Amino acid sequence: MTRVAAVDCGTNSIRLLVADIDPATGTLTDLDRRMTIVRLGQGVDRTGRLAPEALERTFAACREYAAVIKEHGAEKVRFVATSASRDAENRDEFVRGVLDILGVEPEVVTGDQEAEFSFRGATAELAGRPDLERPFLVVDIGGGSTEFVVGDDRVRAARSVDVGCVRMTERHLVRDGAVTDPPAEEQIAAMRADIEAALDLAAEAVPLGEARTLVGLAGSVTTVSAIAQDLPEYDSTVIHHSRVSRDRVREITARLLRSTHAERAAIPAMHPGRVDVIGAGALVLLTIMERTGAQEVVVSEHDILDGIAFKAAEEAAAGAPSDANG
Repeated sequence: MTRVAAVDCGTNSIRLLVADIDPATGTLTDLDRRMTIVRLGQGVDRTGRLAPEALERTFAACREYAAVIKEHGAEKVRFVATSASRDAENRDEFVRGVLDILGVEPEVVTGDQEAEFSFRGATAELAGRPDLERPFLVVDIGGGSTEFVVGDDRVRAARSVDVGCVRMTERHLVRDGAVTDPPAEEQIAAMRADIEAALDLAAEAVPLGEARTLVGLAGSVTTVSAIAQDLPEYDSTVIHHSRVSRDRVREITARLLRSTHAERAAIPAMHPGRVDVIGAGALVLLTIMERTGAQEVVVSEHDILDGIAFKAAEEAAAGAPSDANG
């Protein structure tokens, strides 16, 4: 077994996984898995830069994670940064800050690399399931981008497009510096048109219609599952590998888009950091299901973070030096 730490820093959240992994069998045992909403992508779509306060929130989370990694004694640390830091003009400032705190340089990965990690993490446990048809379409709905990956045992095609819950909220649902509660019909229509255009781009590279099982990842999807199950609190063990029908997703999306901030915040399983962006995230999921004809989505709590951890374990087993030690 190899003990590794994986960090996934996205547009809306930063997450840590410390796990023991056996690369030979593909088994992964969680030791610590946590998430912090830092909204690194705050304003990036508009300004092209990472905001100073967003960087400080992210660095504060990194300091917390550094203590956890040290406590568990991970042999290998891998830090992957996705959409927001990929797009920002001042991403070097972000890279320097992470290196100073964690001793590892963040990899600002491409959309295709992000898709590979997501597919590996999401499908490792599903490959042997006789009740799930292949190929899989893995959809990772992030804050700034959404990754589409089609594959069986490995990736056949992948594409990342710039629609995510934070980006769509900021682009379409914010008026005078505040999220509209609830949004007007024309705002929702414009957001849907933007998502549809992004799906057109994804379809140029990924055969969306060939997939037989839709696997949904990340906080927007897992939160929709929690709402669908009327959970009294967020419970990843119940959410993981749950299935939500397209009709139920449509019903939940409509509810979220016509609700106020207070009504969304009162949903028991809702993370405070998702209250303002969950409507957009749910609409991205619904639009994907309608476009692909998927009757249900299989929800996975294992995603890019697990894929990063598997890769780190393989590198450690192959004798690559620990990033944490330079």
